[in-house]
Amino acid sequence: MRYENPLYMAEEAAVTDAIARGRMQLGISRGSPEPAANGQELFGYTLGEGESWSSVTRERAATFREAIAGTPIARPVHPEQHGGQLLPITPVSPGLENRIWWGAAGFETAEWAGREGMNLLSSTLLLEDDGRPFHIAQREQIRRYLDSYNASGHTTGGQTAVTRSAFPVITDTDDLYFGRRERGDSVGQIEGMRARSGPTYAGSLDELAELFTRDAAMSEADYLLFALPNQLGVEYNEHVMANITKVVKDIGWK
Repeated sequence: MRYENPLYMAEEAAVTDAIARGRMQLGISRGSPEPAANGQELFGYTLGEGESWSSVTRERAATFREAIAGTPIARPVHPEQHGGQLLPITPVSPGLENRIWWGAAGFETAEWAGREGMNLLSSTLLLEDDGRPFHIAQREQIRRYLDSYNASGHTTGGQTAVTRSAFPVITDTDDLYFGRRERGDSVGQIEGMRARSGPTYAGSLDELAELFTRDAAMSEADYLLFALPNQLGVEYNEHVMANITKVVKDIGWK
């Protein structure tokens, strides 16, 4: 949301959802760390005194969500033609407000998303590291989100999703691309904070099934998302997803 005009984004989202016949699931967030020191400035955005990109993007997210819900926000040119009422952003796509996912990289952000009535999208990175395995910490993030959501009284949101990098190693090509990956979490520094990244899962279908069922966060979440190597082309990614589907079905997940 650091680079987005929330009202223009609301129009674009509503149009896209209408074209998709109400099937769009939209993830938003503050945005990941970037190499450009003045990226937002080049897009015409600067921080005021006492502001941070965290606070600004949360305000933009609130405006965006009001707009997609059809909340009237604009003054009409001719008030008498509209009964003196404010105008909403158009089009309005019914139900889209319940399909907004906030990308959270920490516990506090996940709790905030729950209080705001958004769904939780948790990736392969957490800006939290106390030595526990990534999937255990991510399960705690999910539970903190749900506690916050359940106490909020909201009727939108309440769903959780986690992302994984997982690759079936079946062919020689699979082995060349992913068979030699080191397993285990990665720990480092991002924006001055210790961060922990989850592992890349690679192996036979049986090995992936075992890894999936041992992953506490995957078992806890409502939805699983899989990061795909787009640079390897559509055909290869179809091969990856077809085999991941076999794994998921074999362990009884839908």
